[in-house]
Amino acid sequence: MALNRRDFLKCAALGGAAAGTAASTEAAAAFIRPPKEMPPKAVGMLYDSTLCIGCRACVDACKEANDMPVEMPVHLSDWNEGTWDSPEDLSGRTLNVIKAYRHGTMEAKDRETDGYAFVKRHCLHCVDPSCVSVCPVSAMRKDPETGIVTHDPDACIGCRYCVYGCPFGVPQYDLDNPFGKIAKCQFCTHLQEKGQTPACCDVCPTGASLFGLVDDLKEETERRFAMQPGTLYQFPRGNLSEDRPRHEAPVPKYIPAVYGPNEAGGTQVHYLSAVAFEKLGLPKLPKRSFAQVSEGIQHTLYKNLIAPALLLAGLAFFAWRNARKRDQDEA
Repeated sequence: MALNRRDFLKCAALGGAAAGTAASTEAAAAFIRPPKEMPPKAVGMLYDSTLCIGCRACVDACKEANDMPVEMPVHLSDWNEGTWDSPEDLSGRTLNVIKAYRHGTMEAKDRETDGYAFVKRHCLHCVDPSCVSVCPVSAMRKDPETGIVTHDPDACIGCRYCVYGCPFGVPQYDLDNPFGKIAKCQFCTHLQEKGQTPACCDVCPTGASLFGLVDDLKEETERRFAMQPGTLYQFPRGNLSEDRPRHEAPVPKYIPAVYGPNEAGGTQVHYLSAVAFEKLGLPKLPKRSFAQVSEGIQHTLYKNLIAPALLLAGLAFFAWRNARKRDQDEA
């Protein structure tokens, strides 16, 4: 006698205890593992949307520094003719892209109503990265000193779990490549190893993309927030630890928040803006990392084979009950 739907659901409930536990916030809290800490010498980036002029110098520099090919969307091919690199979003061939918020007449920059603003999208180098958590072969790794999240193509098996696991939509699979591969910003680790600045920060003419130690970048953020809007300020450019010519501009009226420190366990790339982060396409996320929850539940339920044992016991019970009932019917 086959299992009916009701019995099957009971069986699934026994075997899939993780799903039921995750559905309850209070119960799930008991499984969540402790958060991971920011490395003491973590490096990062401060992106100030109000300073960005949309010149895309960072996009070109990133392509050149990482030997990435030109990308030309099909619907732009009539006028492009392969001359211009014109990526519209992150992809297997574009690690860094500038996007724009537009509203109404777009009369003024950094204004939500009848205005526009720019935003830079690339890897945020999470403190507790989901891509590292879900990768089954450790192709995604987080440097214990700098905190940079890197990808090892030689170890990668192309499963794309990192693509599905990243809440920011950063890792991308190059479907146009016959061999396929994952691509993501690795913060120009090959340049940093030579004492150089990541390409996108190095070429930014206004300091919209600023490289440095995360702690130093936080202090720079506090300085900008403490100043009166409209006050002229010498904004640092390129690398916060280097003495470069600065960009003089009035301090804007920022929204009183920083995107990054409190999103999904924290990130090493922080955003400042005069326009709501959601309007710039930055997702609204919980403070806790997704890896904390998933790893906590998995490690608890699979410790000492608890979940498989429950599933086996449930299946054995229903098999025994159905066999007994069949024997009774035949008798």
